[in-house]
Formats: sequence, C-alpha cells, structure tokens
Amino acid sequence: MATAMYLEHYLDSIENLPCELQRNFQLMRELDQRTEVDKHIRRLDADLARFEADLKDKMEGSDFEGSGGRGLKKGRGQKEKRGSRGRGRRTSEEDTPKKKKHKGGSEFTDAILSVHPSDVLDMPVDPNEPTYCLCHQVSYGEMIGCDNPDCPIEWFHFACVDLTTKPKGKWFCPRCVQEKRKKK
Repeated sequence: MATAMYLEHYLDSIENLPCELQRNFQLMRELDQRTEVDKHIRRLDADLARFEADLKDKMEGSDFEGSGGRGLKKGRGQKEKRGSRGRGRRTSEEDTPKKKKHKGGSEFTDAILSVHPSDVLDMPVDPNEPTYCLCHQVSYGEMIGCDNPDCPIEWFHFACVDLTTKPKGKWFCPRCVQEKRKKK
C-alpha cells in the first residue's frame, strides 16, 4: 500500500514537471530579452554621447556667427581639451573639422549640448554584470584589451585611455606601463 501511494505521488509530481520547466524556460527567455534590450540601449546611449561630444567639439572648433552678426572666433594654435572623460586632444584649428557657419542657431546648439555624456552612466546597471576599465563601468562602446596577461582590469573604454582608433601592435594600459617603468 505504501508503494502505491509513493508511486501515485511520483506520477503526480512528474505531471507537473513539464509545466514548471516550461514556465522556467519562459522566464529565462524574458530575462534574456530584457538584458539584450538594456545592452542595446546602453550602446545607443554611448553612441549618442560620443556624437554629442563630437558635435560640441566641432561647434567649439569652428567659427560661429551669432544672430547679431557678431562672430566668435577661436584663436589659432590654442589647445582645446575635450570632455572630462578624455577623448583625446586637438592641437590646432587645422586639425578640427570645418563646419558651415550658422546664423541664429544658438538655441539649437545649446539644447543639443545641454545633454552630458555622463547621463549614459546614470542608467541602472545589472549588479551581476562585470565592470571594466579605470572607470569601473560596464562594457559599452569601443573597448581595447591590455596585452599584459597579468593585467587585473584587462578591458578599457577607448575614451578612458585617450584612444580613438585601435593602435597597431601591442597595447598596454596606463597601469601596466607604469609598472613596467617601475621595474626598469
């Protein structure tokens, strides 16, 4: 009699198993879709921030005519610093891309430039997602790996290490370069 009860209980639990598995797989699919959407949004936000910073650099680097006919000119040979995240430097006016002069368009540019690239980093981040780089942020945008196999960080955002393109040959992060210099 006890065996019959045990067998009956076992059969009941097996009947429910497919429903539980199906529900768990559905939950896993939904979570996966959400994380994919979040990653895509972060990528788009990083691209938008990069575009806004480039636009700001172009606007600062070019001659700009205000609505009253007064023009603001940047002196030749002045060094221009980019955003606080360090996207590199342009050393002279010849290096900056040229932009057409605008008349009375300051409202538009002020609205565009009011958004800060740091807004990208204000998004909620999954606590399980690994962080990288000197900034201890999640992976977004273009990244480069340190060629030191013992590097504790390994991956870095281009903007955080002042890169715009991947360098040829081996590349070492600032920490590893500093450690190599100390050893010499």
